[in-house]
Amino acid sequence: MLRPEVSASYQELSEDVERASENPADEREGEMEVHEDTSSVILPDSELGTTAPSLRFSKTCLKNVFSVILLFIYLLLMAVAVFLVYQTISDFREKLKHPVMSVSYKEVSLYDAPGIAFYPGKAQLLSCKHHYYDHIPPLINPGQPGDIECTTQRINYTDPFTNQTMKYALVVQGPRDVKKKELVFLQFHLNGTDQDFSAIDYLLFSSFQEFINSPEKAEFMKDCESSYSSWKFSGGFRTWVKMSLVKTKEEDGSETVEFKQETSVVNYIDQRTKLRSDQLFFVVFEWKDPFIQTVQDIITANPWNTIALLCGIFLALFKAADFAKLSVKWMIKIRKRHLKRKSQAMNHIN
Repeated sequence: MLRPEVSASYQELSEDVERASENPADEREGEMEVHEDTSSVILPDSELGTTAPSLRFSKTCLKNVFSVILLFIYLLLMAVAVFLVYQTISDFREKLKHPVMSVSYKEVSLYDAPGIAFYPGKAQLLSCKHHYYDHIPPLINPGQPGDIECTTQRINYTDPFTNQTMKYALVVQGPRDVKKKELVFLQFHLNGTDQDFSAIDYLLFSSFQEFINSPEKAEFMKDCESSYSSWKFSGGFRTWVKMSLVKTKEEDGSETVEFKQETSVVNYIDQRTKLRSDQLFFVVFEWKDPFIQTVQDIITANPWNTIALLCGIFLALFKAADFAKLSVKWMIKIRKRHLKRKSQAMNHIN
């Protein structure tokens, strides 16, 4: 009973082997179908968490978060760039409104001889001499007329403030050689006065030569008195005046000249034998130093620097905007790709 069954099964197995050898392609197709069937098997939820699609989803989420953070950073940089533009323009306008004072010094060996205008009133000029190296020899016959070795000019003109009273001025050429410490020593004498205090007024102007060359000397002196300050020196003292020159450049390009003075006063010891009611005035004029001070207002705001800075800021602003635009497009593209893959997976599961 067993032999016929064994022989039948052996015959069936041999027939199967022959079919397999005759149709190997059909066998591979069957294996592929088996693999496809096994891949379409629905896995439990615990096994889905460990598969490759979930890992891809987590990486995509991290990329999206990183892109959002980067976008906010570039928006912050754009805000900072806008603030810098506003601040740069504000600083430039502020510097235009408030120029900075610039002081420079120019060294000279010879000054243009200044003019010294004295208003002696009833006083008389007794002597005027040029000395060098801060040396003044002892006085000879003080109170008596002496040598007048200075260039002088007497002039009468109307008062520029009242236009009614006449004024008498004695204009003397000042010192020039600052290297040799040239000085001008003058002595005045006032015979008597009914005033409680005795003093002589004077003013300084920039150029004695301009006064000499001026065709209208009276108008020239009126302009000087309107432009320069007047000073005084008292009787019974030797007043030593050290001058320094300050030039100021105005916004319209004009230049004004001002004198700064340092004075020292020494009491005069009258050694004359007879008691007198007259007054003696002694005054010395000398340059303080060989430096001419120039003052001008300069604008520190450089328009080219401001333009270059603004161009750099706008370039960075446009680059940031371009990057933010590309970041948004990239996020949208990744989002669409993720949704497409998700829909494909859902369709495949269904």
